Amino acid sequence: MPDLLLELFSEEIPARMQAKAADDLRRMVTDKLVAEGLVYEGAKAFATPRRLALTVHGIPARQSDLKEERRGPRVGGPDAAIQGFLKATGLARIEDAKIQTDPKKGDFYIALIEKPGRATIDVLAEILPVIIRTFPWPKSMRWGERSAKSGSLSWVRPLHSIIATFGLETEEPDVVKFAVDGIEAGQTTFGHRFMAPSAIAVRRFEDYEAKLLDAKVVLDPERRKDTIVTDAKQLAFAQGFELVEDQVLLDEVAGLVEWPVALMGSFDEEYLTIPDEVIRATIRNNQKCFVVKDPKTGKLTNKFILTANIEATDDGKTIIGGNERVIRARLSDAKFFYETDLKTKLEARLPKFEQIVFHEKLGTQAERIKRIERLAAEIAPLVGAEVEKAKRAAHLAKADLLAEVVGEFPELQGLMGKYYALAQGEDASVAAASEEHYKPQGPADRVPTDPVSVVVALADKIDTLVGFWAIDEKPTGSKDPYALRRAALGVIRLIVENTLRLPILNVATSALGGLLDKRPREAIVDSQELPSDLLAFFADRLKVQLRDQGARHDLVDAVFSLGGQDDLLLVVRRVEALGKFLDTDDGKNLLAGTKRASNILSIEEKKDKRTFDGAPDAGLYELPEEKALAKAIDQVKSEAGSAVAKEDFATAMGAMAKLRPAVDAFFDKVKVNDDEPKVRENRLKLLNEIRAATRAVADFSKIEG
Repeated sequence: MPDLLLELFSEEIPARMQAKAADDLRRMVTDKLVAEGLVYEGAKAFATPRRLALTVHGIPARQSDLKEERRGPRVGGPDAAIQGFLKATGLARIEDAKIQTDPKKGDFYIALIEKPGRATIDVLAEILPVIIRTFPWPKSMRWGERSAKSGSLSWVRPLHSIIATFGLETEEPDVVKFAVDGIEAGQTTFGHRFMAPSAIAVRRFEDYEAKLLDAKVVLDPERRKDTIVTDAKQLAFAQGFELVEDQVLLDEVAGLVEWPVALMGSFDEEYLTIPDEVIRATIRNNQKCFVVKDPKTGKLTNKFILTANIEATDDGKTIIGGNERVIRARLSDAKFFYETDLKTKLEARLPKFEQIVFHEKLGTQAERIKRIERLAAEIAPLVGAEVEKAKRAAHLAKADLLAEVVGEFPELQGLMGKYYALAQGEDASVAAASEEHYKPQGPADRVPTDPVSVVVALADKIDTLVGFWAIDEKPTGSKDPYALRRAALGVIRLIVENTLRLPILNVATSALGGLLDKRPREAIVDSQELPSDLLAFFADRLKVQLRDQGARHDLVDAVFSLGGQDDLLLVVRRVEALGKFLDTDDGKNLLAGTKRASNILSIEEKKDKRTFDGAPDAGLYELPEEKALAKAIDQVKSEAGSAVAKEDFATAMGAMAKLRPAVDAFFDKVKVNDDEPKVRENRLKLLNEIRAATRAVADFSKIEG
């Protein structure tokens, strides 16, 4: 079947837009094809700084013919309805319609509409201009004389040419005939801007990709990335160094070049007195260059690797020299900022926070720091951290936000605080907390383990959550402007991965108290309900976390619904034990029996408009299965309760398993709704005992299955 080749050739496309633009082009074209009944075999899109390209293979040469029966008005119906039917179906007269009998509603007119399929190339000529004109660039522009006219093309950069060919692999393809804003589709593209700028005639994708490569253009971004990394590593290795890999920078650099050429430059060794992260940020942010380290020490060397877009006649000396001059100037600035920062103690910066508003309803940054410090002092004993160190760390953790280096490179906040704290003689744990209290910032981020860092990280995140909860700025749908979901997940990971026993309700209540001490109460909504509401949010985040790890979300509900479950570590342990138990035959069958008991109770409680609480009367047991179940329940309550009290959930589940044969036998032999009212009531109370016994470990009614 035929293939489509499409290229949109323009001026420089910003690197940050290329990947999405390629995906948008693929999606928009293939969606339109499918909507037109043209199901394809495969599609792939590409982007370089000057072109978007798409190949779609295995497209039918034409649409299938369509036959459709359309039902019309009733025979003998109003003339207006009949005329409308004729117009809609294209029939010349009503006699051309068939008559179909509906046994209930009588006779109706039926039109048989046949629509011959169109040639795919004609369909493409219709849909491609629309896609180009409606392409979703984040930012676009108009240019030239045509820009003054209404409806002129808007594109990310001036569009120069369009390739659109369609045909079989074994034949000469046809050009898809259309034009957009005076630019006619054809078979011509252009190579590298400097090394091969001449026009290139192409036919289909394989020919197109190969000719571009000959013209010094690597079409596939992944191939450009591989070239950059391989050549950069070889350059570094040749001098005994090691490339510091950077995937984000690699993605960006690959979008800046069509013919990547790796070159190595250097800078003065005096700049190595700056922290490595500052050197890397300076070189990365300003010149899009990679840094190089000594594999023996792990420290940066005074080398960098840039990616040129040309094979220069002087082996790149001019390009390297230009980058070295810029990097030297930027590192000089960075060194000045760093040395200036070292002259001011972190604590001396703090008064400025009194003039900086954190949030209009939550006060200044200075007030927030005091709240975090207060909360850190309360959390410290629960985590095993020294209170005074925790308070000191919380006091200084945000101070570097006002430093010169952080102003220049915001991504270094916290890290610079650590360097400045160490430089002024602070305790190592206090210094580390400046960097680590922001962690973890995502599911792949490292979780702090130093107790002081853990305390400040928890205090910071919990203050954030309680504060924005208090002013009713909760996440809604996909919107989470204050990253509260990430904060909650961070708290969960800090607790679980450090095996901490932290009563979230108490800590949240304390944090709310600290907030109310300084803020007007009328600004706080539902302060009484806030801790429990926030706990429900933690439960939702924990479900997401456990689901990502392969656990069942309903088991989290089953544990949280017991009430008072604010010890997240214990919740996780219960969920793990419950999951393992429910994977056994005993667990599955006990769950089925417990659900059966709950269903019967629900029906009978609704019928009698009452509950069946209270202990059953042993004197009313008539059958041995009743007595055996009652005995098993008493034993399980004791054993499971004792195990739960010791937080031995595996043993508690093992005790629950003993309930299964008695429950099975009861339902097999005993009629619950006995004709004798007192016996019926007693048996329903016994069922309620099953429900009560299992609640020692979880609310089985919340478990699916």
